Amino acid sequence: MTINEKIMNVIFFSQTGIGVLGNSFLTCLFIFTHLSGHSKRPIDTILIQLTLVNCLVLLPKGIPQIMATLGLKNFLDDFGCKIVFYLQRVSRGLSLTMTCLLSVFQAITITPPSFSSVELKVRAPKYIIPSSLCSWTFHLLLNVFIALGMKGPRHPGNITEIQHFEYCSYPSAPKYQAILLSIIFSFPDAVYMGLMAFASGYMVFLLYRHHKQVQQIHISSISARTSPEIRATQTILLLVSTFVSIYSLNSIFTAYMHFRKTSLWLTQTSAFLTLSFPAVSPYLLISNDSQVSRYCYALCWRKRPHSGLAAD
Repeated sequence: MTINEKIMNVIFFSQTGIGVLGNSFLTCLFIFTHLSGHSKRPIDTILIQLTLVNCLVLLPKGIPQIMATLGLKNFLDDFGCKIVFYLQRVSRGLSLTMTCLLSVFQAITITPPSFSSVELKVRAPKYIIPSSLCSWTFHLLLNVFIALGMKGPRHPGNITEIQHFEYCSYPSAPKYQAILLSIIFSFPDAVYMGLMAFASGYMVFLLYRHHKQVQQIHISSISARTSPEIRATQTILLLVSTFVSIYSLNSIFTAYMHFRKTSLWLTQTSAFLTLSFPAVSPYLLISNDSQVSRYCYALCWRKRPHSGLAAD
């Protein structure tokens, strides 16, 4: 094993291990608060799905990547490659969808009250679960067609007509067909990214307007305090901006690999970017979301007798 392979192995192992640990902790935390009867935000339903999707990104992508950097190039057959690649595609799409749903719902939550917005705020939480079910169903069905084309690393054929991804391969389609398929399968991603950009821009505008209003109030006790909704919005904007930056950069690498001959550094860089957001996002939530911090506090103090938590 070369020094570069050792470095990449440590990086992928760290990303996968730290990411699974953080997302598993948050998943258990949300489940605990739900079962213990603590009041939770409607947005927590989306967050718990995001943590589950993050684990779904990390495990099917991180574990094969670690094994590949260890030199185990032929550990998957055709069926194994189809399953692994299918899970990777589904989790990638769901990660985008849940982040989009998170930003759109929060934008609705902080919309200034009016006759139409009040009605929308009341109805929005009721559509979270149906929207989530539709998203899961859509991605589970859409990516079946892509996964069927995956082959094992020893797939016979002309080497120039096959794209190799370290532990799997994919027969290259004619250029016009590859462009058409890329447009079709990229269209949902473009819609989600557009909705996310619009919702994020709207939230930035509302936060800016709120900041200007606070500056006009010269009462220190009011201006020094940030409402929970504003802090939650800032956290979601941080999550969204992190996701968009990583996703956009990874999309450039992925598109380049589809139309050019793949290389080891391109494949590993793309894998690193894919694992980055699910590895980082739970810690962004833990450190920036005051409600998540409150859940952690409740979990720790519940184990102590006479904690006085019930009086809160």
